[in-house]
Amino acid sequence: MTTGLDIAVIRRHSPAVPGEVKAIRRAGAAAVAAIGRWALLSRAELAVVLAGDSLLRRLNRRYRGIDRATNVLAFPAADEPSALGGAPLPLGDVVLSAERIAAEAAVQNKTYLAHLSHLVVHGVLHLAGHDHGEPKAAAAMERIEIAVLAGLGIANPYAGARLPRGRRR
Repeated sequence: MTTGLDIAVIRRHSPAVPGEVKAIRRAGAAAVAAIGRWALLSRAELAVVLAGDSLLRRLNRRYRGIDRATNVLAFPAADEPSALGGAPLPLGDVVLSAERIAAEAAVQNKTYLAHLSHLVVHGVLHLAGHDHGEPKAAAAMERIEIAVLAGLGIANPYAGARLPRGRRR
């Protein structure tokens, strides 16, 4: 695990949920530790933004051409992060819809914090280049998510899930 990982949590929604920031930081740190090439970084930074559906819809439309809200979007800082002069290496930004995560957690019979943690891990894996557009890539990404979440004491988020292809989290 990086010895100096800084995770900035930016809240653009209300109300705050007790334990939200702690869950984000734990999940983000665990996901970064699971990414081999990042595990040796001495200093890195990650931004996690908690917003609502309206911002995620605007970002999804602007950057992906999809005119609907989503639960998580990831914006890598670069293909391969690098730092100059000993500055922390920026990994990128993970933007989450707290509104959508809460609704999905209720439908999926999960706690908000467990689902939030899953989507933080999911977003960090996207920053590292993981994707789920193809079945093999989706399965590989899910295996990592399941392992990271298990390390946090969170059950397999895909157990019993029935999601259409291409609609993975």
